[in-house]
Amino acid sequence: MPSYQIDGLTPVVDPSAYVHPTAVLIGDVIIGPGCYVGPCASLRGDFGRIVLEAGSNVQDSCVLHSFPNHEMVVETNGHIGHGAVLHGCSVRRDALVGMNAVVMDEAEVGEQAMVAACAFVPAGTRLPPRTLSVGTPARVLRELRDGELQRKREATAYYQALARRCLATLHEVQPLPAPEAGRRRLELPPVRPLTDTPR
Repeated sequence: MPSYQIDGLTPVVDPSAYVHPTAVLIGDVIIGPGCYVGPCASLRGDFGRIVLEAGSNVQDSCVLHSFPNHEMVVETNGHIGHGAVLHGCSVRRDALVGMNAVVMDEAEVGEQAMVAACAFVPAGTRLPPRTLSVGTPARVLRELRDGELQRKREATAYYQALARRCLATLHEVQPLPAPEAGRRRLELPPVRPLTDTPR
């Protein structure tokens, strides 16, 4: 992947993590064991440190940047959905930030909390653990149910497995001009749809 040193600081990627070749890492970025970083993600550690702790995932087109002289962290098993923007914030253990959400400077997404897709979390906001926050600006809607937390754990485990699959089998190829006869499908464990989340 494009990886750049700045002011003598080089990104760090644990060998068991997977970072897509189109993601960009700059400067003081530390990616821990079993993490997944998706296509076109940008992690810019040119103002402050960015840390992805073990088992966390940052999906396609996410932007992570830190406020000057601060650390931006996604703790263990953090789950950052497609297109999210995290700026100088903290996402605590087992928390989820939904697709296209924005979390601003010195905000904190509490342990096992969820930020809904397209929500905006203003600077300095503290979202309590095990809550669902929605809207612009984000507000706590309710506490999360056990089934929702289990569903999040399952989704994060899929991304941890995806990191392993990518390390083992993903490589650049030329596309075929047409599908092969009898083209097989991906063989994956079953996943419950979001509409089938137990309470």
